Amino acid sequence: MAVRLCCRGNRSALHTLSRSASRSSGASIESVGELDSHSHSLFSRSAIGTFFQERPLLTNPFTQDALLRAYLRRHLPEQEVQRDLLRFGERLVTEIEALGRQCELKPPVLQHYDAWGRRVDRILTCDAWTRLKHISAQEGLVAAGYERTYGEWSRVYQMSKMYLFAPSAGLYTCPLAMTDGAAKVIESLGVPVREAFERLTTRDEKRFWTSGQWMTERRGGSDVSSGTETVARRQQDGRFKLYGFKWFTSATDADMTLTLARITDRSGHSTAGSRGLSLFMAEVWDADGSSNGVEVQRLKDKLGTRQVPTAELLLDGMNAQLLSEEGRGVASIANMLTITRIYNTVCAAAAMRRISHLCREYACKRSAFGKLLKDHALHVQTLSRLEVETRAAFLLTMEVCRLLGREENRSASDRDTLLLRLLTPVAKLYTAKQAVCVVSEGLESFGGQGYIEDTGLPSMLRDAQVLSIWEGTTNVLSLDVLRSIAKSSGSVLQAFFVDVNERLLAADASAALRPAVSSLRTSLSALKRFAQTAASRPAGTLELSARDLAYSLARIYMGALLVDHAAWEDATHTDIYAALRWCDQDLCPVVSGDAVGCYDPQTAAMDTALVYDGLEP
Repeated sequence: MAVRLCCRGNRSALHTLSRSASRSSGASIESVGELDSHSHSLFSRSAIGTFFQERPLLTNPFTQDALLRAYLRRHLPEQEVQRDLLRFGERLVTEIEALGRQCELKPPVLQHYDAWGRRVDRILTCDAWTRLKHISAQEGLVAAGYERTYGEWSRVYQMSKMYLFAPSAGLYTCPLAMTDGAAKVIESLGVPVREAFERLTTRDEKRFWTSGQWMTERRGGSDVSSGTETVARRQQDGRFKLYGFKWFTSATDADMTLTLARITDRSGHSTAGSRGLSLFMAEVWDADGSSNGVEVQRLKDKLGTRQVPTAELLLDGMNAQLLSEEGRGVASIANMLTITRIYNTVCAAAAMRRISHLCREYACKRSAFGKLLKDHALHVQTLSRLEVETRAAFLLTMEVCRLLGREENRSASDRDTLLLRLLTPVAKLYTAKQAVCVVSEGLESFGGQGYIEDTGLPSMLRDAQVLSIWEGTTNVLSLDVLRSIAKSSGSVLQAFFVDVNERLLAADASAALRPAVSSLRTSLSALKRFAQTAASRPAGTLELSARDLAYSLARIYMGALLVDHAAWEDATHTDIYAALRWCDQDLCPVVSGDAVGCYDPQTAAMDTALVYDGLEP
């Protein structure tokens, strides 16, 4: 077998030699084969053939995204925005895409000791990772959100750029999300750490800092209140030293970090629960380049996101500065969670857009059963379904970004504020699930090549899988939606209903959209009835319905946004078609589930019996 493999590269040459000999001497191919039988008889007629599959080509993603360009024409038509995104799209293709791929192929490594035995705990990343940091500063990928050049639309501009950047960036969006989140926290708290804020939001690549977000501990995950064991000991100069173990820290090569810890008294005691948690800021490296009381225990071996250094850290006297009021740590990170969840949503929508672009490009060059894939109606139908999902995700993403921009510009109405609180977790949880499904389906479009590592395609699916885990799992965020409803006494739902109704009223004039509008109104009414009766239901009913409720909110709102865009005067027939197709599905699964008893009191017991059936005690 080894000999055969080694000789394959000569097969085409042997055929060429045979044909040449036949033409020059009049000898037949067979006679030449006989002359060569002693040395190459097994391989003389073998060849790999002349056909090779064409790979999908990435072209400027801004020019290829009709919905993004139409959305900006409608809401942010400034020519300088168009020119910047067009230029940036070219830079993505000619420079950034290759850097992102290099980060995948050359993941970070941990250097515990230097050549002389000193412990250094340095995470070594490739040159491309450093270059992406510089590009992020140059392009203002964080700065644009704080310069606020376009007022309440500044976040839409910034996140449009991030949306283009994310699929090519080798997961550099992860440190950018935490950097933006840290800047948001510092700005909102108004604490005197001006230099840190300026470094997080600068366009100067030599001064630009990234920030970590070190919250998760061994007991933790999303439950930081009961899971945080790190303690903070007050020093005579008013600063603190941190001691604890951080179980999961992403982008661990950051310049600084925000983290939670419990302040101890002179006896070493601290307050339990969320009331005992305070928020701290710390630089990761001392002025001389040595570690600031941080030992890197190991890098995590992950399914995907291999480009991003993710580590377990021991904090052993890390010098830190208190940012929040004592005991107000959890409340102080709320703004960071808003930002990082929005980044997660942007990355999910961007992953869907990238795979859909590659699929349609590939369909124009790949033939099967006698014709191009684009000429197979079933294949195009499948791609159209991916497109509808992608469009819905994009519009929801941009709406949340718009609401964030209005809040930061102090032009948000009460309804805007309530919608931002409700839609941030809804958008994050739903688009994350969409991204996994859309990317997985998209890989099928490439057949076996979609499963081959060196095509770069499988990494898209691996990286998409983390989107439903980062910043709160689907169930955790579904429960967060319930909390937002309870804490606002239902005001967030009322804002939702009013906003959807207004969008549907604006679309009433369109006869083409009537089926979609009718479906949305029916679903909205059903959701209202469910919400009105929820308070009178047995305890636990709402928790069982939380995920389906979040899905219902997402699907109805996405439908309303699709209809709203399709009712715009410059909308195309494809905009109308996308809205109609979206509204063909079950828009309100919480009502459908309720109708078949999914949330009845005995359901939880039956679910437990089903899950643990056959498990011996």
